[in-house]
Amino acid sequence: MTTNDALLFHEKCGTLIKLSNNNKTAERRRPLDEFNNGVVMTNRPLRHNEMFEIRIDKLVDKWSGSIEIGVTTHNPNNLDYPATMTNLRSGTIMMSGCGILTNGKGTRREYCEFSLDELQWSTAFYINGIDQGVAAAQTPGVVYGVVDLYGMAVKVTIVHNHNHSDRLRRNNAIMRALSPDVGRPRPALALTPDTEAPDRLLFHPNCGQKAAIISDGRTALRPYAIDDFNHGVVLSNRPLRSNEVFQVRIDKMVDKWAGSIEIGVTTHNPAYLQLPSTMTNLRSGTWMMTGNGVMHNGTTILDEYGHNLDRLKAGDTVGVVRKEDGSLHFFVNGVPQGPAAWNVPPSVYAVVDLYGQAAQATIMDDMVDLPPLPEDSSDGPTALSPGSPCSIAGATTTSDLRFHMLHGNNAVITNGGRTALRQNSRSEFNDAIVISNRCLRDGELFEIAIQKMVDRWSGSIEAGVTAIRPEELEFPNTMTDIDYDTWMLSGTAIMQDGNTMRNNYGCDLDSLTTGSRIGMMRTATGDLHYYINGVDQGVACSGLPSEVFAVIDLYGQCVQVSITSSSGPLDNSLCTSNVTENSFPIHYPAGVAHRFHNKHGKNVVLLGEGWQAIRVGGYSHGIVFSAKELKTDELFEVRIDVVDEQWSGSLHIGLTTLAPPDLPSCPMSGLSPSLPQLRTKVTWLLSGNEVRRNGVLQRQNYGCSLDRLTVGNRVGVKRCSDDTMHIFIDGEDMGPAATAVAKNVYAVLDLYGKITAVCIVSSSLTEDAESVKAPSLSSDSCSEGEEDSSPVREVESEPCPLVPTVMTFLENHGKNIQLTNQSLSASRVSSYNQGLLVTAQPLPRQQLFQFQIDRLNPSWTSSLSLGVIGHSPDRLNFPSTACCLKRSTWLLQRDSVFHNSLKICENYGPNLDTCPEGTILGLLVDANNCLHLYCEQVTIVTNNVPAVGGESAETRCQGDMEKADMVDGIKESVCWTPPPEVNPNKTCEYQALCSRFKDLLTLPDGYFSEDAKYNLCYCESCHKLRGDEAYYKRGEPPRDYALPFGWCRFALRIKANCEASNALKKWHIAYHGTSVGALRRTLDHNQLLSGASSVFSVSPVKTEGPNDYTEPDENSAPGREVPRVRLSPTMRYSGLEIFAPKVQFLDPRSHRCHQAQVGFQVCVRPGSYKVGPQTGSQSEPLDPRFSNTEIEWITKEQGGTMLYGLLIRVE
Repeated sequence: MTTNDALLFHEKCGTLIKLSNNNKTAERRRPLDEFNNGVVMTNRPLRHNEMFEIRIDKLVDKWSGSIEIGVTTHNPNNLDYPATMTNLRSGTIMMSGCGILTNGKGTRREYCEFSLDELQWSTAFYINGIDQGVAAAQTPGVVYGVVDLYGMAVKVTIVHNHNHSDRLRRNNAIMRALSPDVGRPRPALALTPDTEAPDRLLFHPNCGQKAAIISDGRTALRPYAIDDFNHGVVLSNRPLRSNEVFQVRIDKMVDKWAGSIEIGVTTHNPAYLQLPSTMTNLRSGTWMMTGNGVMHNGTTILDEYGHNLDRLKAGDTVGVVRKEDGSLHFFVNGVPQGPAAWNVPPSVYAVVDLYGQAAQATIMDDMVDLPPLPEDSSDGPTALSPGSPCSIAGATTTSDLRFHMLHGNNAVITNGGRTALRQNSRSEFNDAIVISNRCLRDGELFEIAIQKMVDRWSGSIEAGVTAIRPEELEFPNTMTDIDYDTWMLSGTAIMQDGNTMRNNYGCDLDSLTTGSRIGMMRTATGDLHYYINGVDQGVACSGLPSEVFAVIDLYGQCVQVSITSSSGPLDNSLCTSNVTENSFPIHYPAGVAHRFHNKHGKNVVLLGEGWQAIRVGGYSHGIVFSAKELKTDELFEVRIDVVDEQWSGSLHIGLTTLAPPDLPSCPMSGLSPSLPQLRTKVTWLLSGNEVRRNGVLQRQNYGCSLDRLTVGNRVGVKRCSDDTMHIFIDGEDMGPAATAVAKNVYAVLDLYGKITAVCIVSSSLTEDAESVKAPSLSSDSCSEGEEDSSPVREVESEPCPLVPTVMTFLENHGKNIQLTNQSLSASRVSSYNQGLLVTAQPLPRQQLFQFQIDRLNPSWTSSLSLGVIGHSPDRLNFPSTACCLKRSTWLLQRDSVFHNSLKICENYGPNLDTCPEGTILGLLVDANNCLHLYCEQVTIVTNNVPAVGGESAETRCQGDMEKADMVDGIKESVCWTPPPEVNPNKTCEYQALCSRFKDLLTLPDGYFSEDAKYNLCYCESCHKLRGDEAYYKRGEPPRDYALPFGWCRFALRIKANCEASNALKKWHIAYHGTSVGALRRTLDHNQLLSGASSVFSVSPVKTEGPNDYTEPDENSAPGREVPRVRLSPTMRYSGLEIFAPKVQFLDPRSHRCHQAQVGFQVCVRPGSYKVGPQTGSQSEPLDPRFSNTEIEWITKEQGGTMLYGLLIRVE
């Protein structure tokens, strides 16, 4: 019952306030139309130590800001109520957001960790019953309570219940039911303190605005990850100790945002830190690994560091450790990524930023069992990331077919290598090729089922086979782009090497739907058959080589496929042939064979000196251990001898910290009936295809299911040096099953269910079974360090072969080639191309292959190319020219060296286009796998080239010959260029004029892309012909940029790496005007330099330079110390003469004078620049899309830009 003494709301209140419930409830009317005029006050002054507490009853999600609460000395009877209480300039103290305002002015910015703008239920100053501390001192004796129902706050009620413990429990229960994000209690106020809390690493309760801490501080999450991509920063509850690893497992991800989890350390105490939206925004005391780079205080200090965190999936782990020497190291899936930073101070807190796709993470330690992953942890099955260094082993030889770890950029492999999907399927339609992990055997079916499709693109799945090994395949956008050793079915067309061989094959892949099955099989006779839903479609093509890999192109509508259980040999079993007990005779490997320990389950009997175990009764109590602890990288492997089909279930295998010698003598009292129940010590095990830790599920769909094992199959377990557990089936590594495995572990098996007898087939000594093969151009026979330390070979003393290999030309050659003189002479009989030919015999090491140019045709330009290829040419489908060979090819053309069609060296040796008739040329591959060119009557200066063949080399030469090192076949440098925007395929006079000016600049060709189709002209006719829009968006988040109309772009060569690929997709596009004199310096440094645009300030033309264009006076340069680079999203600004001075040049073709300007098109990392107003006093808008106040971008960040193209404008 309310008395006159009770606190109520005063009847006089704001103009929009309606009182009810005996003046205990206040509500702001028209909350969707008005956001203020909602001030209410108490009906009497507050007494000393009296709590004025309200409950928020209603909010609206429309306005910014929310409830404000405080006290005032003003009597409500005499007060003229303001629109909002913070407008009152006397006698008032208010809490607004998370700050304190006195008389309308801020006196404390960060009063508490809670913000009133984020509250959904209950109170202020005391928030959810928790005292927030002293807000203001020397408060007057007579004050009234004030509530301002501002913004989102619509309705409140005065609470008279002062049982704080009950209220705290009630509020926390309500908040946990609604969202973990609300009302995070402080550990100091926990009802039952955790005695282990000071020692265990947990997450600190103070976390990002959109983050929440659950599971007693072990798990952090973004509850609304679909709606927000940042504000998910969480820190550890205490500093890390030296050498203490902080490791978290990604529990849940969302397939919406770009970017993912980031991890690192900071010197900031989380209790006092104002958490930023993302941790890389913090500019002090912070080291973070983001993507595959490392940032210190928001600036990148390491590029291409370790595994890319953006490619991790649910179930993967990331960790960080600060070592005693002050170095910082990161871990991905337990694999150390190497030192990332040095001189890190000792007292640092661990930081996890749940950014982008990362929605939930849990701290990993051995003190408690990890919870299983959420069922909705990701859009696909839970699995370790295929791109992680330890996710899937390399190529295998004797096990189930799976997808290989190497794949197209947009493909993702999950489910232990059995499922492939195309990520970002609604924005990407190609670049998702996957390939089998090994060659198909004769008569072996590779079958996949379509699991997911999107109704967006034209075209669908393509399937086929290739003779290209996955390690040698440069994955194209689509598999039909490959022009050698590949057979594909696309729609109804059978294609070989990108060319259609046959139309209207028996099935149409474009008509298949979800659930359809596609299979491929190579027969023993070399025929390729396709199977649709198990039905043979007949012979697709013949003459396939013996070793081919299955290929699936997740193209267009097809998004996800999985390998079916029908894949494999005809008997459809796990093994690769019909296995009998005699197929695997018992043998002892070299060294000391493994043994079982004499402590085991009660139903087990050991035979054969402990190398064989038999379960003699029941279906359980069959646990056995290795006799000794396993060494690092030591494989413990058994073979299945007997299977009893009356039981269900199968073998369990894993690692345990339980030491068998510690077990009691009577095995009945010391061991559990089955391995999943063994929990006295930490145990990691595989049961079926589920990975468990102390019986708790950690992963599903791991590798092949143990339930499919039968007699003759082999199963093994290994603890690797990266602290991961790997399971082997028939010798094939299934990949990491568990991480953070302890060092002192025993192998443990459970002869459970149908598996009743096994025998050991492994040894305690690791055997080196590395095969020895001859060095070749495509094999890395030694490392760079090894080569430096190898002894010098005295080639002169080696005798030449008495009978050198006789070299002839191969019958398989270009279609315009005619061979004569017993295949010793070759002629091109028509046209100017299709003249490729190769030798019929491999070129032996140290043997010089020579030929003579007999005749030249002056009707054509250019001339011969020569080199070597590293694969058999017998089945090579020859392209039109040698420069189209893109596999294991080293080629000399003109005066440049090419590897796989990419230029790796220029200005080398003689220009082959100038060799006259009668010139003798030769090639030699030396013992170090270096390729040499020999040319008659040409002197080439070289160093440290061993003489070849002694005197016999002179006998083979027709005259005085010098030799030149051409290229080391092992250490080639591969360059890469960005994808073209368009290709107009036309000749433009303006583009030709700009190209001639570029030639006058004498810039090295190595800075530019080899392919002319990447060069674009933006003159009026060209851009209209292409249908270009004036503005496009690029980057994450997308940002506008204008095409450089009126300019001509010459594409620059971009180094092939993950950072460059990321920049082309996720960075913004901008422009930078510069001077002709600064071009070379910028290109030499491969980045924009501070003040580069003002190194040469061009005024009136003075003199002509040696290259027919006018060079400005260097003495006119203004200050070079400008520490920033100016950019703009439009060339209308960057092309102003203050940034891009004009020079005059004489066109060597027309002999007319022109004026020219230069600039760069660049990629800019988002967040590395600031947007500001123009430099100068230009009043008119320069570009209708961009305001003059936001047209200039300023960056000071090293590495924040990447040169993309050279821009030239000629008037």
